[in-house]
Amino acid sequence: MRDQMVLLARFTLSLCILTLTALAMLAVATATLFQCRRFYSERIATPFGHLILRVWGIRMVVHRAAPFPPRQAVFISNHTSTIDLFALVALGLPNARFFLSGFLRKLLPLGLIGYLIGIFWTVPQEYPEQRRRIFERAERVLRRTGESVYLSPEGVRVTTGEIGHFNKGAFHLATALRAPIVPLFIHIPTAIDPGMGWNARPGTVEVHVRPAIETADWRLDELIANKERVRDFYVHWKRELDAG
Repeated sequence: MRDQMVLLARFTLSLCILTLTALAMLAVATATLFQCRRFYSERIATPFGHLILRVWGIRMVVHRAAPFPPRQAVFISNHTSTIDLFALVALGLPNARFFLSGFLRKLLPLGLIGYLIGIFWTVPQEYPEQRRRIFERAERVLRRTGESVYLSPEGVRVTTGEIGHFNKGAFHLATALRAPIVPLFIHIPTAIDPGMGWNARPGTVEVHVRPAIETADWRLDELIANKERVRDFYVHWKRELDAG
């Protein structure tokens, strides 16, 4: 009973913080004529991500040997948990937009934040034509703005503990934009991982960052091979992390 009360309190507080953040971001966006997307993302959304992690008693440790690339990049990661979303927002990826499931827009404060920070909302794999149009628009926007982007090639949360099937979207974007891929791995101990739910337990999440994978010589006719090569890289990376 006590655990259920704590879960309800954390969820309610998180929803209140989400709503207040959305309203604050809207006020700042209105005052700046909706022209400062990066400010809303890095100066408002990033602290929000840290605050939500604190509400749930989660500490984030980032392991990286060098700063993120100063130029346009495609950030990718594994995707196993609800925690991923808030950890990625808390990372403050420089000048980056996000791909997120359009389902999340149903949570109105999150939908408002997504609109203001320029999220690309996706649809399930069952709608290939709509997905194609979404990615084509994203490519046009990113080519024009020079912004970076984050998306998970796994698409949906993989709760089996293994690296799932990789979709092509991230690799198509990286190839078309000639942008390096920056691989992230979000390592969440089983003891604190809520999977697709909200019942996260206090603990430490580690985010590992590997050097960028250059794509300057990639071609679209090699898309599947490059995608599978990066997936194999993730499979081996996970084994290394699991081994300690």
